[in-house]
Amino acid sequence: MIYLIDSDRPQEMPGARLRALLSAPGIVEMPGAYNGLAARQAAQAGFRALYLSGAAMSASMGLADLGIITLEEVCFFIRQVARASNLPVMVDGDTGYGEVLNVMNMVRSFEEAGAAAVHIEDQLLPKKCGHLNDKKLADPHDMAAKVHAARRARRDLLIIARTDAAASEGIDGALARARMYVDAGADAIFPEALTDAGMFRAFAKGLPGVPLLANMTEFGRTPFFTAQEFADMGYKMVIWPVSALRVAAKVQEELYDSIRTYGSAHKMIDRMQTRAELYATIGYTEYEKLDSSLIATALPPNSVAKPGKD
Repeated sequence: MIYLIDSDRPQEMPGARLRALLSAPGIVEMPGAYNGLAARQAAQAGFRALYLSGAAMSASMGLADLGIITLEEVCFFIRQVARASNLPVMVDGDTGYGEVLNVMNMVRSFEEAGAAAVHIEDQLLPKKCGHLNDKKLADPHDMAAKVHAARRARRDLLIIARTDAAASEGIDGALARARMYVDAGADAIFPEALTDAGMFRAFAKGLPGVPLLANMTEFGRTPFFTAQEFADMGYKMVIWPVSALRVAAKVQEELYDSIRTYGSAHKMIDRMQTRAELYATIGYTEYEKLDSSLIATALPPNSVAKPGKD
C-alpha cells in the first residue's frame, strides 16, 4: 500500500470499484477517515471503502460544519485519504459549492483528486449538520438540476443525492424529493436524520431498487443500529462519519490535560501507539527500501514495549 509504487495502485477507477462493491451481496461499510493516517488504519482493519465527512474535515481544521471549507481544501483531504488507503472514498460534497456550474466543477475536481463518490444535499447555505434543527431546504427542482449537472459532468464518480426533508416534510415529502433526484440521474439516495427503524423501513419500501445510504452518526437523531440491521431494513451502504475523529479528539484532550497537569506525557503512555506500531502503520521500512541511499532505521530499545507509568 505504498503510494509511490504505481504497481501497488488499483488499476480500476475508484467509482468502478465502488460499483463492484455495491453489486455484491451485503452492505458496504464505510467508516469515516479524516486524514491519511486514519485511512491507513481503516484499510488495515479490513474495510473495503471509506467516507470523508464534511463535519470531520471542518472540525479537524478547527471550524464549524457550516459549509465554510473550500473546494480545494476538500480536494486536499481526498488526495491524502485515497492515496493512503487505496480504497474507494465517498466524499461529502455539501450543497455542491454553488449552483449548477459549480457542481459540475466540483465533480471534475473530486474525480481528479481520487474520489469514488460524492453526495450532494438539498439544503441552502448556510447549511447545517443533518441532525440539527431548522435546516433550510432548497427547491427540489433546483436540487434535481444539480444532480443532473453532476451526472452530466462525471466520468466515473457515483452521484448520491442526500435529502434532509424528512424532518420538515415527513417521509412522504422526502420520498417525493428522492424520486425526483433519481429521475435526474442520482445513482443512490441518502435520507438524512431518520429517527427510528420504522422510518428507515418506510423509506426503503417507498424507493425499491435504488441503493440507499444510512448515516450512523453518534449524538444525533438516529438511534444506534448495526450494519446488519441497516441491511435488513433495505440499505446498501452505511457510514460512521465522525466516529474516528471523536475518539481521537477525546484522547487528545486527555493528553493535553495530562501534560498541563503533570508536566509530562508519561501518564498517557498506555493510550499511545508505540513508535514501532506507528511505523508499521505508515509502512516506514517499505519507504526506506525504495531508496537504497537510506540506511535502514534501527528502532530505539523502547520503541516496541511501552514503559511503565509512575
